[in-house]
Amino acid sequence: MKLRLALAASSALLLSAAPALAQTAMPGETATEAPQSEHEKLFALFEDADARELALDPLGRLFRGDDEDADRLGDLLTDSAFLAERTNTQLNLALLAQIDRAKLSETDQLAYDVFRYTQESDLKWDSDEIRALTEVRPINHFFGLHTFYPNFASGNGAAPFKTLANYEDNLSRHDDYIAFTDRAIQRFREGMETGVLETKLTIGNVVQQLDTQLAIPVADSQFMAPVKNFPDSISATDRARLTRAYEAKTRELYAANTRLRDFLRDEYYPAARDSIGLSQMKGGAELYAAMIESTTTLPLDAETIHQLGLSEVARIKGELEKVKKEVGFKGTLGEFFDYVRTDPKFKPKSREALTQTYYDIGRKVDARIGDLFSLVPKTPLKIEPYDPTIEQFQAGGSYEQGTPDGSRPGVFNFNAYDLPSRLTTGNVTLYLHEGSPGHHFQISLAQENESLPPFMRFGGNTAFVEGWALYAETLGKEMGFYKDPWNRYGTLQDEQLRAMRLAVDTGIHAKGWTRDQAIDFMLQNSGMTRTEVVAEVDRYIAIPSQALAYKIGALKIQELRKRAEAKLGDRFDIKAFHEQVLNTGALPLTILEQKIDRWIAEQAAR
Repeated sequence: MKLRLALAASSALLLSAAPALAQTAMPGETATEAPQSEHEKLFALFEDADARELALDPLGRLFRGDDEDADRLGDLLTDSAFLAERTNTQLNLALLAQIDRAKLSETDQLAYDVFRYTQESDLKWDSDEIRALTEVRPINHFFGLHTFYPNFASGNGAAPFKTLANYEDNLSRHDDYIAFTDRAIQRFREGMETGVLETKLTIGNVVQQLDTQLAIPVADSQFMAPVKNFPDSISATDRARLTRAYEAKTRELYAANTRLRDFLRDEYYPAARDSIGLSQMKGGAELYAAMIESTTTLPLDAETIHQLGLSEVARIKGELEKVKKEVGFKGTLGEFFDYVRTDPKFKPKSREALTQTYYDIGRKVDARIGDLFSLVPKTPLKIEPYDPTIEQFQAGGSYEQGTPDGSRPGVFNFNAYDLPSRLTTGNVTLYLHEGSPGHHFQISLAQENESLPPFMRFGGNTAFVEGWALYAETLGKEMGFYKDPWNRYGTLQDEQLRAMRLAVDTGIHAKGWTRDQAIDFMLQNSGMTRTEVVAEVDRYIAIPSQALAYKIGALKIQELRKRAEAKLGDRFDIKAFHEQVLNTGALPLTILEQKIDRWIAEQAAR
């Protein structure tokens, strides 16, 4: 999740922070330094750009394990924040243009290309036209500081609670959160004036989320959790003082959330859109087209993606028919889906049993991972369910990265809400996607590679990140998991979900599908439960185009693997291929394809 945090910065200040590029002597003068090579210029720019970005993003710094400016979340949603980001990006592109790409090595050219791509994309999204359509809709039920912050501030997130200063920093960050909620109200009001509005569905869900949080007594709030688990180094006097301060500040947080809840419920909701598709919002059709290109990192349009989704849904449905036949089920495919949805043997027995299942899967994956990977992360992986207070509106699972040095593990969270509605057939693929070798491998390996510039270690794009994770699910076949027809049923259902997303996301946001139409389509073409389907459809409504990234990214990686296998034959090394895909961070798919094609040519020439 990227939060726009900023300190006010002018063009002059940013230019003064520019790296020392080539030092050219004026006539009659002697240069004080030897001229920099193009490589040195490039990496000086990368280092400086990262420093300037972190100066605007204390939260991003904290996620890297750096507690400088840890008392701030930043000036969220301010005009100065957006101006600083835009000016930073313009400066980066101007400095990059001073570097001669032709004089760089092949590896440096890759970094140059990725940096240029990301900066040009950022500049587009910082434009006044895009801002007018996005910043006036600052939160919804799936993307918002109101859902992220309680866990972050509880002691269970990235923020450390080891010292007295850590506890004081958290109190200060609360002030930024309170300021954010009031600015969010202001931005929503601006959208009401311009006619750029969120949907009633998403805002209704946000109100419900805030109601749930506010119903928790202050003493039991996640915001109070840190003072219930003090480290030994904090004295009794400080403990008493901090407990009082945390209770008082938590009441201020509750008051801020109450203001936000009341505004959304009483003023904004009546004005919000009844429609759900982005193309039905003022300026939404153009915004959705831009989001597709940004999300997929490919020049695709909604109709092409929609038709691809329909064809993939039909193909995978045929594979599910084969599983039905293999297990000897007599009846239609729809009846087969109903059987799996309802039979108790496919339901988790308890929250504890579900947790143990994922522990067991993790051990089995660890035993086989060396067959497919020579490059593995040093960061450990922690497995745990979501906190019960937030799990209702969460996805089936998610991943939160650890620190680059491995001191804080990556975390695979799974959803244990409404267990009777959940199926065990998809446990393997969910673990492979969110844990190893999915998000945990991809994100950790990038962070741990100190030879990469920071924007490649810590940045990325959804198509690569989610495409890799979906591709990782397919590796279950080579690990032997899918010899079991029920595991194979589960992975086909998960693949079907990603295929349906192509049709449903574009259906909702470009073709005028209703919510009921989208729900019916998914129920008819998969074995998902209604609870799961409703949560998915509401997610697509909340974050248009994001769901397209999975299948588009996975198909590209699969295409590149097939190309390498076909051209290299017996010389194809799956471990080397995976290393090539993962060892330079999350590349835009166009740049990944160029890299793999070069690697194939190099291997073929040996």
